[in-house]
Amino acid sequence: MAVDRLAERLSLDSWKTKDGARQLYDAQRRLVLVEPQTYMNNSGAPLRIIASWYRTPPESVLAIYDEMDLPFGTIRMRPFGGHGGHNGMRSIISTMTDRFPRIRIGVGRPARQAQDEGAIDHVLAPFTQQELKQLPDVIDAAAQAAQIWFEDSLEAAMQFVNNLKIA
Repeated sequence: MAVDRLAERLSLDSWKTKDGARQLYDAQRRLVLVEPQTYMNNSGAPLRIIASWYRTPPESVLAIYDEMDLPFGTIRMRPFGGHGGHNGMRSIISTMTDRFPRIRIGVGRPARQAQDEGAIDHVLAPFTQQELKQLPDVIDAAAQAAQIWFEDSLEAAMQFVNNLKIA
């Protein structure tokens, strides 16, 4: 949703599906937006192919993903790091490196964490009514952080989003 919102913010809409991902290339900005269409656990394969095609170094890749270890609506950005148990990030790191910036969008933990199925059900479940009220602001803030990163700097984007309070 954040990547789609970023495309809207930049008035881009020429999506195509290729190499296991929905992708959009803006030659004027030298920007590629990528949404893997594989299973999350295989997100790294299409990203590696596309990054290689466009000769994009890891530090020029920005990953945006959901994070159960953050409360719903909390957004955090950092310059690099590990996978933190996130299988999509594990896949990206295993096919590229861990030296790329990322935006984590909090979705919170399920009420019962006893089994992995509870986590899977949680991230695939529809948003609650309260979450739906906050969701547009959360998605817009993540997209704005990505745009600041692209147009200004990692530091400016981190300063914007890591201090943001969405209530």
